[in-house]
Amino acid sequence: MFSRRSALVSLPLSMSLCLRALTAGLALCSAAVFAQNGKTEVLWLGQAATRITTPTGKVIMIDPWLTSNPKTPAGYKVLVKITAVHAEHSSELAYKNAATGKDEVHPGGEPVGFIIEMENGFKVWHMGDTGVFGDMRLIGDMYRPDLVLIPIGGHFVMPPADAAMVVRDMIKPKFALPIHYGTTPQLRGTPAEFEAALGKAPGTPRMLVVQPGEKVDF
Repeated sequence: MFSRRSALVSLPLSMSLCLRALTAGLALCSAAVFAQNGKTEVLWLGQAATRITTPTGKVIMIDPWLTSNPKTPAGYKVLVKITAVHAEHSSELAYKNAATGKDEVHPGGEPVGFIIEMENGFKVWHMGDTGVFGDMRLIGDMYRPDLVLIPIGGHFVMPPADAAMVVRDMIKPKFALPIHYGTTPQLRGTPAEFEAALGKAPGTPRMLVVQPGEKVDF
């Protein structure tokens, strides 16, 4: 099953940053992944691939050439499988043009969610920022996620009733954890509304609610 502890679960933005940084040869992931005793841990994995874990549990991967590295120990060659899947959302990059002094908005690429398969087969679907789309059912059928992290805030993303319909009728995971709510006045959807919309029929996914700084272990 699962237990709750005080730590920070990875967020979609930090996940995206980690994935992008990996392609550049440097990843900084602020998740308390490894148990620490107030010490700095340095793990060398062959050639220049190095994992540094800070005393508070932050993990830095430098030059992470692992899978085809002949010197990487076998236990570190098998990575957690991550698959990008569709999300339905706008994607824009807004910034001030230093040359003109004007605010500009440009296309920011395709929005995505992530299916993450653990070494033991447990699957997490982090939906990212998304509204409802029909292929959520197909993605659920293809990957059979155990846990879905689903936005419920209602502004730019699904409201609680839509999110409940998605996990109850389309995806049918074991667990549903609401995200993307409560940080701005526009994100009015609440876990209580999500739970009420889910209902209590047999086979309904179990809703989990955590506070920022808490973690759920499976």
